[in-house]
Amino acid sequence: MGVRGLQGFVASTCPHVCTVVNLKDLAAQHRSRHPGCAPTVVVDAMCCLRYWYTPESWVCGGQWREYFAALRDFVKSFTAVGIRLVFFFDGTVEQGKRGEWVRRRLKNSKEISRIFHHIRSHRQQPGRNMFFIPSGLALFTRFALKALGQETFCSLREADYEVASYGLQHNCLGILGEDTDYLIYDTCPYFSISELCLESLDTVLLCREKLCESLGLRRADLPLLACLLGNDTVPEGVFESFRYKCLSSYTSVKENFDKKGNVILAVSDHIAKVLHLHQGEKKLEDILPLGPNKALFYKGVASYLLPGQKSPWFFQKPKDIITLNKQVITVSSDPEPKQDVPVCTDPESQQNVSMCTDPESRQEVPMCTDPESKQVVTMCTDSESKQEVPMCTDPESKQQVPMCTDPEWKQQVPMCTDPEWKQEVPVCTNPESKQEVPLYADPVSKQEVSMCTYPEIQEKLPVATDSEFKLEASVCTHPEIEQEDAMNMGPEIKQQGTMVSDTEILKVARTHHVQAESYLVYSIMSSGEIECSNTLEDELDQALPSQAFIYRPVRQRVYSLLLGGYADGVSTCPAVKEWFVYPGNPLKHPDLVRPLPMTVPGGTPSLKMLWLSQEPEVQVRRLDTLLACFNLSSSREELQALESPLAALCCLLIYLFVQVDTLCLEDLHAFIAQALCLQGKSTAQLVNLQPDYVNSRAVQLGSLLVRGLTTLVLVNSACGCPWRTGEFMPWNVFDGKLFHQKYLQCEKGYSVEALLEQNRSRLARFHSLKAVVCKACLRENRRIVARAHWGTHHTGNRQYEHEQWRRY
Repeated sequence: MGVRGLQGFVASTCPHVCTVVNLKDLAAQHRSRHPGCAPTVVVDAMCCLRYWYTPESWVCGGQWREYFAALRDFVKSFTAVGIRLVFFFDGTVEQGKRGEWVRRRLKNSKEISRIFHHIRSHRQQPGRNMFFIPSGLALFTRFALKALGQETFCSLREADYEVASYGLQHNCLGILGEDTDYLIYDTCPYFSISELCLESLDTVLLCREKLCESLGLRRADLPLLACLLGNDTVPEGVFESFRYKCLSSYTSVKENFDKKGNVILAVSDHIAKVLHLHQGEKKLEDILPLGPNKALFYKGVASYLLPGQKSPWFFQKPKDIITLNKQVITVSSDPEPKQDVPVCTDPESQQNVSMCTDPESRQEVPMCTDPESKQVVTMCTDSESKQEVPMCTDPESKQQVPMCTDPEWKQQVPMCTDPEWKQEVPVCTNPESKQEVPLYADPVSKQEVSMCTYPEIQEKLPVATDSEFKLEASVCTHPEIEQEDAMNMGPEIKQQGTMVSDTEILKVARTHHVQAESYLVYSIMSSGEIECSNTLEDELDQALPSQAFIYRPVRQRVYSLLLGGYADGVSTCPAVKEWFVYPGNPLKHPDLVRPLPMTVPGGTPSLKMLWLSQEPEVQVRRLDTLLACFNLSSSREELQALESPLAALCCLLIYLFVQVDTLCLEDLHAFIAQALCLQGKSTAQLVNLQPDYVNSRAVQLGSLLVRGLTTLVLVNSACGCPWRTGEFMPWNVFDGKLFHQKYLQCEKGYSVEALLEQNRSRLARFHSLKAVVCKACLRENRRIVARAHWGTHHTGNRQYEHEQWRRY
């Protein structure tokens, strides 16, 4: 993650950039400078997962009780010294970074193959050097932190941007993470999670000012350096030849530095001694070999600009082409001598827009004719931002005021209170210039964002344009991170580029997403695109299908519920794009998965009923809908009679055993026995538990169950939460080592009494749970038999043959 080679460079070449600090002391200093303001550390949670997962065992499906205890200790260490924590999780994969996401997933797949090879060869877990985080860790960490009373958010774009924005806007003590992008953002201090000592709260501060001093750069140069070195937006290979040329002409090569270190020094030297000479006078494409990567490079630099920030590297006055609200302004010849008059054509009105020269500023000012009012609208250039801003004349004050374009009306709207419209359009204050800057509402996210149009970027880059769904995302808009602003989207604003048209229900889904209360629901409804990372699955075990296929029918019914996918038995909405990792999937393009019809007793309720109704009887409808997603409506009475948290687990087990006919009676015994025994064990007992050896099939079954629990989170949130979230959190129903122990005991032929550790009170519950699962399976003509009675007909799935699992 982050800037290629920068982490190693800082550690080896510029160690003075890293300073040991004590967060407790820094918090005390912060309080003295800001009385009444709690020192806040904003945490990039995705960077911290490996640090937080301290249990020794990780291949068996996860030691969730131990993990929850570790999170509780982490939170206590900070709250004990008065430090407030705010956690951010990745909520989406931006289209521009999909390639990097795929590259990492394919790399992970190779690592997983090596893990299973080691398990089959040695019958034990590999060393920590091959550590792979348990499936679902990020998702369940969200709910664990919320259960611990922590402020937890899910991002609407790349999480590092929202973390950096939050840290800057809320005057935070610092950012806690492990991503060199935080050295590039101009935001609050950046602390290393990997260097954190929880007992003393000592860690390492990575100082961007000292980094700039070492490289001879300014802070505004760091985004340029990051893109030239390579990051998640600009692939490392794009400017490889340019870096080589810089290194060849670099006269201060350090013999004791490695090649990457010298490359970073050489590129920095080129920026400082060559590019600085032309800054503000020439475009970047005139001083750098951007070639066909021009738009990508500008996008990469702009991705580091936080709300209110601008880059001196963006040339603000191009003479040939200006993009203005979908209008392309070009220069044409005017009959007057020695004067070019730019003219543009409005794509909707087909009217020309000319430009005149402002007599005071000596600058060209675009002018156009409003097709409605027949008035001339002038354009001025903001003196601070160098950006062109539409102007109109206020009918009362007779003064010119800035204008913005309303995405629904398709016309420019004055940014003031117009006495005729009786409507106020908001403005914001640029923190640098102290001037008011107009805002506009992004039609998809409904966030107010500052007008930050860089002609170099928008000239050729309609980024994230989806050929099927006609989605467009702006390159250079900076969504505000404050939740009260982010939630401000009115129903009168037309939805664009979303899978649903109901703005009220989409707003609810978005709120739940941002507040980390749902899983995948908003992504399905807004973009129709979701992803699922790697799972510990053995590609050589053909008997167990991938979790991506096993749970796909459930997801398809959820799509039908969320998107209204079926009418009179006919699909009425586009397919959902699934980027799911499974053996054999090269991830060159997503699977296109269409909704499946679902049958809910009494008819499928609306999302408004499921999500917004407060009527007590609606809770029954919510549960009916959840069970229908698993096609288990006929088992409602039996499941409802079970105690919490076993009802959710039984629902999942019934679905699994119906879907996969290579699951046997011993597997069912192991799943149920571990759930019952887990309730009577302390965290310390689970820590000391040691299975005799590691079985590759049991490893995959553990991951399969945990992925089922994440699917339950999706279904439960889509149905309005008929079950309390705690009922299917893994620390309440599953422990990897305990399941592994029970699995191995079943393999050895242990009796049920031995599986239950001779605890008579568990015996009746065991047989009750087993009866519910077996009875429900029999309704689907699925008889669960012992492994000894298996025949050759056990293929891995009863309803969906392999040909139907193929990528759509």
